[in-house]
Amino acid sequence: MKPLSGIKVLDLTHMLAGPYAGMVLADLGADVVKIEPLVTGEMTRSLLANDPDYSFKGFGAYFLTLNRNKKSVSVDLKSTEGLSVFYDLVKSADVVLNNFSAGVVSKLKIDFDTLKSINPKIVSCSITGFGETGPHSSRPAYDQIVQAYGGGMSITGPDANNPTRAGIPIGDLSSGLYSVIGILSALLSKEKTGKGQHVDISLLDVQISLLTYMATMQTLSGKDPEPIGNAHFVHVPYNTFTAEDGFIVIAVITNSFWDSLLEVVNIEELRNPEFRDQPGRLANQEYIENELNNKLITKSSSYWINELNKAKVPCGPINTFSQALADEQVSYRNMVVEVPHPDGGLVKMPGNPVKLSYTGETTYSPPPHLGQDTRKILETWAGYDASKIEALITSKVIQAAD
Repeated sequence: MKPLSGIKVLDLTHMLAGPYAGMVLADLGADVVKIEPLVTGEMTRSLLANDPDYSFKGFGAYFLTLNRNKKSVSVDLKSTEGLSVFYDLVKSADVVLNNFSAGVVSKLKIDFDTLKSINPKIVSCSITGFGETGPHSSRPAYDQIVQAYGGGMSITGPDANNPTRAGIPIGDLSSGLYSVIGILSALLSKEKTGKGQHVDISLLDVQISLLTYMATMQTLSGKDPEPIGNAHFVHVPYNTFTAEDGFIVIAVITNSFWDSLLEVVNIEELRNPEFRDQPGRLANQEYIENELNNKLITKSSSYWINELNKAKVPCGPINTFSQALADEQVSYRNMVVEVPHPDGGLVKMPGNPVKLSYTGETTYSPPPHLGQDTRKILETWAGYDASKIEALITSKVIQAAD
């Protein structure tokens, strides 16, 4: 049994931040039901759907990955009848998750105040760019906007003239993760108080949180940090280095690591007593890194990584996606899994990183076709009989897959 088994989630999300949060909840066992518009469904159903490289049987990579373990109910929320259907589902739900722009939930009449009048124990979560309050709450935002706005881009890249976003969409993904934390916190609180509550997640808030100690350094000093590429502002050597056939990363943060590194590379010039401690290494960063590069380029990356690992010096290759996904440690940890398609066949994708000792079951069901579960969910969650469901289908309030 999975840890969130029995938790019912209505997932109104689209694109990345919200669907990722829903995916994490679903992977952990929650019964996550996508509430989708008629005909087109959630927008990522069509994204890359016909791309010869990035789709499988009409499902693009976005939809395949983010909607595993979920079900689909297709409802016209803009109609009075469709809204009534949604409210009937809310009565038996535990969580309602959305990432509409600020204010949209109120216009659709699915805001927390409305939902709690239907189900006082409901937990709702809204993911927006700037939050649901404040002078900029109505502004639209996407991942790169908040990476820039939140300060992260100003310290990423080779120098101050080339601000660079993170290659992974951390604005969206970290907000999805914080949403899960907020939802689980609210569910735990409900167990104690009997009351539901609303979780307000802002992409910008999350990016500010991720600045952590570097933000405190700025408030203490008044100095804005600048990007330094792959180097570290304190530790040396802590950077990317060039081997004979590629790149490796070495991270020396203690004097004992430095001593072990010297035993591996055996560069006499680096045995200078001035380099024995961190301040001396930092003051001579360029010289130390140049000497290391001159030596490391003489042998393959695999040779150096093997030798450095034997000496317990923190290091690693700069893997491509294909190399990372094929790594034996990644495989052993079951971090590349095969997820079925509803029409047959399997697709490889990242697995669930949450490893639990007691309720750690890891199974994956296919991402759903649009309206695939409309009939079943309306029967089991809302108590509708077959004739009522067919009448709603006929009047185009809901859509069900044949």
